Amino acid sequence: MPTLPSKARVVIIGGGIVGCSVAYHLTKLGWKDVVLLERKQLTSGTTWHAAGLIAQLRATANMTKLAKYSQELYGNLEEETGVATGFKRVGSITAALTGERLEELHRSAAMARAFGVEVEEISPSEIKQRYEHLNIEGVTGGVYLPLDGQGDPANIALALAKGARQRGATVQERVKVTDIVKNGRRVTSVNWQGEDGTSGEIETDMIVNCAGMWGHDVGRMAGVNVPLHACEHFYIVSEPITGLTQLPVLRVPDECAYYKEDAGKLMLGAFEPRAKPWGMEGISESFEFDQLQEDFDHFEPILEKAVNRMPMLGEAGIHTFFNGPESFTPDNAYHLGLAPNMDNVWVAAGFNSIGIQSAGGAGMALAAWMDTGAKPFDLGDVDISRMQPFQGNKHYLFERSKEALGLLYADHFPFRQKDTARGIRRTPFHDKLLANGAVMGELAGWERANWFANEGQKAEYEYTWQRQNWFENRAAEHAAIRENIGMYDMSSFGKLRVEGPDAERFLNNVCGANMSVPTGKIVYTQFLNAKGGIEADVTVTRLSETAYLVVTPAATRLADETWLRRNLGSNIAVITDVTAGEGVLAVMGPNARALLQAVSPNDFSNEANPFGTAQEIELGMGLARAHRVSYVGELGWEIYVSTDMASHAFETLHAAGQPLGLKLCGMHTMDSCRIEKAFRHFGHDITSEDNVVDAGLSFAVDLSKPDFIGKAAVAARKESGPKARMVQFLLQDSQPLLYHNEPILRDGEIVGYLSSGGYGHTLGAAVGLGYVPCEGQSATEVLASSYEIDIKGTRVKATASLKPMYDPKSENVRA
Repeated sequence: MPTLPSKARVVIIGGGIVGCSVAYHLTKLGWKDVVLLERKQLTSGTTWHAAGLIAQLRATANMTKLAKYSQELYGNLEEETGVATGFKRVGSITAALTGERLEELHRSAAMARAFGVEVEEISPSEIKQRYEHLNIEGVTGGVYLPLDGQGDPANIALALAKGARQRGATVQERVKVTDIVKNGRRVTSVNWQGEDGTSGEIETDMIVNCAGMWGHDVGRMAGVNVPLHACEHFYIVSEPITGLTQLPVLRVPDECAYYKEDAGKLMLGAFEPRAKPWGMEGISESFEFDQLQEDFDHFEPILEKAVNRMPMLGEAGIHTFFNGPESFTPDNAYHLGLAPNMDNVWVAAGFNSIGIQSAGGAGMALAAWMDTGAKPFDLGDVDISRMQPFQGNKHYLFERSKEALGLLYADHFPFRQKDTARGIRRTPFHDKLLANGAVMGELAGWERANWFANEGQKAEYEYTWQRQNWFENRAAEHAAIRENIGMYDMSSFGKLRVEGPDAERFLNNVCGANMSVPTGKIVYTQFLNAKGGIEADVTVTRLSETAYLVVTPAATRLADETWLRRNLGSNIAVITDVTAGEGVLAVMGPNARALLQAVSPNDFSNEANPFGTAQEIELGMGLARAHRVSYVGELGWEIYVSTDMASHAFETLHAAGQPLGLKLCGMHTMDSCRIEKAFRHFGHDITSEDNVVDAGLSFAVDLSKPDFIGKAAVAARKESGPKARMVQFLLQDSQPLLYHNEPILRDGEIVGYLSSGGYGHTLGAAVGLGYVPCEGQSATEVLASSYEIDIKGTRVKATASLKPMYDPKSENVRA
């Protein structure tokens, strides 16, 4: 009979490696009254059958930091707990079979150097030296990470659980959470039932959903959206192979395969391009260490290639054919953090086959966040608040999961779009854009025109690491905005209406800039945290004495709304998501004024409608609101029109624009224009970790206001001077392309990496933004150095500037 307390500070639901890691790290921070409940036996869901590959390099600096932490933790756990973790640093090799894959690997190797991960680019013959059993026919090269490892997943989890118990946590197996009791935005208790028929209730200050592939259902119980879906994951283990000794982990992503030596046997695992979703009818109550039905036909194409690639596998015979479920999320990043619509429900679930290498770091980061109430560093990649409400739809998850598993080993081409679960959110202009050659991308479920195909051109992406098939299309769109007039659809951007008697006071506390402005004024501002870091990058338009419109990036709409709600306090104000209520067309370029004057009797002159103001207008035979702002660095307006009149607005503007040479433009063009102007992109150039002063955005903060969130930190940084500066780089060679994460070299030494990169069609070469550490240094000293950018191992000279290289005085936007 389980002995469980009636009260706890936290109840962790799920005893896989992630739940055990959260318990371990909370107790390490001194938390008492930590209770972990596991429905069956620890590790019995997914952890027990994981492959145990422990790699360091991830797609971003902070995810890499967490993976490196996991390695260090697992290396020391055995000594701390006495439980053998089987952790060994065996190294890893990734082999490419195409030139495109090799470029991806070489770019990732450059990124690894920027992140402080030891890496080596190796030739096919050097791969053969390190992995003699491999058939290197068709291999174009690869990378070697000497400090990557492998371990025993179940024992690592049990070691974490033991560490948590040693510091006072209650870890209880064979107890299922049957209900979660809520009061408003808070969970108050959980009801449990033991396998022996006993039951009870635990009052709790908070819960953590670490339920893995049950995470979606546990989330529903708590009133929280946790989008994930289980898929079948296949591997085989060979019979013992005579003389087989320790080998590096080997990945051959072009054949969807990975190989691991373990105790004289060889494991072959697969991430096939089209996966098999599992558990659509729910997961059996009795599920515990279960294997799924074999499907040799599904696995056979990968095995066939593997036997050719690793001849010894064909001779050894198969000892085990294994099929087990793992959970996948819509964007292949795990879910971590405080659930957006609850104040004490935390999530750590959906680890997309990288749970073992991620669990140590994820547990550490979440525990720190729970302990202080603030993220320890930027976790935007995995923050659960990035997930849109509709993404909890089971049919959507079923369709997207087919693709999600295979994307792990697919070519990670820049601008690659998802193929599955598309067409869900469409702007009012969707069909009209398609009729004009739009090629759609997807962001947060929104279908957005990324570029426009010419007549007779195939209206789809052809992916490569070189200049893609739309490069010249974007160049023409870019030129239209710079030299004449372009129009693009911004309807997907979030629109939050904040209104009430305390709206001004509330926004003045949350925003760095001053919100005490006249009606019609548009203010560019940031939501700051207590450290002066940037939680959101928005524009705020005062609509009336008591109402404001906050415009946010499409991807962070929910996160930004959540930040507002969490900081509302006792202020009397209502926050409403009105994103779908208005379509938005951006009309940008030197001739933007001429077009608007052709369709509206209103006055668009500098005197009547200066930069940073909005006005109600007549447009065609309808009504709209014209905001004079620009994210592309040109004269222009964002035209907000209610969805019922959106089609009329588009037709009116498009028809009137034809004699003027109006060109429809896509999101790729918006991005290439903004990077030339050194406008920051939230999530890349500016994050919760980046002080607004270092980001070069202190002009958007009014320190003369009464106290507001982050004021003291901004004042202190202004006093001390920036610790780093955001620098714009222009390559001196017009051919190479920049994406992001390329290392920045200052006087020959790596000092950082590009936070974003793109091609500057007006400037004539690729442009990047990135932070250069400069504590105690003047701007002149920063610019006195010589700079290079490492592109797949080749150093390319770059010109550095602290001011925008395009229109540094912003004369165009104010024209």
